[in-house]
Amino acid sequence: MRPPLSTVSLQAIEAARKRIAGTAVRTPLVRLAPDLSTHEVYLKLESLQPIGSFKLRGAANAIALSREAARAHGVYTASAGNMAQGVALCARELGVRCQVIVPEHAPKAKTDAIERLGGEVMRMPLDVWWQTIVDHGYPGMKGLFVHPFADEAVMAGNGTIALEIMEDLTDVDAILVPYGGGGLSCGIAAAARAVSPRTKVYAVEVETAAPLTASLAAGTPTPVTRTPTFIDGMGSSAVSEEMWPLAQSLLAGTIVVSVAQVAAAVKLLAERCRVVAEGAGAAPVAAALSGKLEGGRIVCIVSGGNIDIEKLATILQGGVPA
Repeated sequence: MRPPLSTVSLQAIEAARKRIAGTAVRTPLVRLAPDLSTHEVYLKLESLQPIGSFKLRGAANAIALSREAARAHGVYTASAGNMAQGVALCARELGVRCQVIVPEHAPKAKTDAIERLGGEVMRMPLDVWWQTIVDHGYPGMKGLFVHPFADEAVMAGNGTIALEIMEDLTDVDAILVPYGGGGLSCGIAAAARAVSPRTKVYAVEVETAAPLTASLAAGTPTPVTRTPTFIDGMGSSAVSEEMWPLAQSLLAGTIVVSVAQVAAAVKLLAERCRVVAEGAGAAPVAAALSGKLEGGRIVCIVSGGNIDIEKLATILQGGVPA
């Protein structure tokens, strides 16, 4: 039985920043045009990481902390696409094999990127993919398994985002983070609590897959019906049992947005900010513009920019991808 996850310490996050400095980049924090919101909204552009996603931070830290013997047979992960790219890039730099279990719905933009980085893509039914995440591994596969979110080293890497935000901007009232497995939001919240206790961290979910919202309302992990959409980087039918205690204690709450609001945010970011964001990356912007927060200085984590070009074209033409 695995020990329960602990809230990552500021010391671990600061150590992670030094450890991943040669792999992940310090991303810019830019202000959204004042005419677009009554709030003071900033964008943390993790879409500008070398793999187009924040996932590189956690992957790089977890792999750097692992023993060479554990990587002797290579590394592997279960991911919808972005964590896989982070693991694949790190594996390529180390010269070891990388295998990736992806769900059948994983977008081509992400699986193509995994293969360009040298990763071997293995498509699995959604329930098999999710069980691999729950079990921290797949039967018969050798090598180091890098968990996409329920890993303290991964969360420490993710927490480095908050350190950068607080150094670049004072008096942050809220940070809005897309909620997938919880590793990003809990890593950021742990760092924010340590360096800026007044700053609240909110998880952003889409109404077609909002298990954390249901779980917080019920006070216990509560499954929901998930409707697949173009927003592939966040949202599932259940909250990870491992992550639930951390999410419950670290996060200030959730903000739920619609698929149409996310599509509108993708379009706005491209047209007004010249930023390409995937659905999960645009969701915090949709939340900031929804009017559900009372005000103040808000930072949106634009978590990634890996969106299929056909879906982006549909959105730019005013539509919502099927």
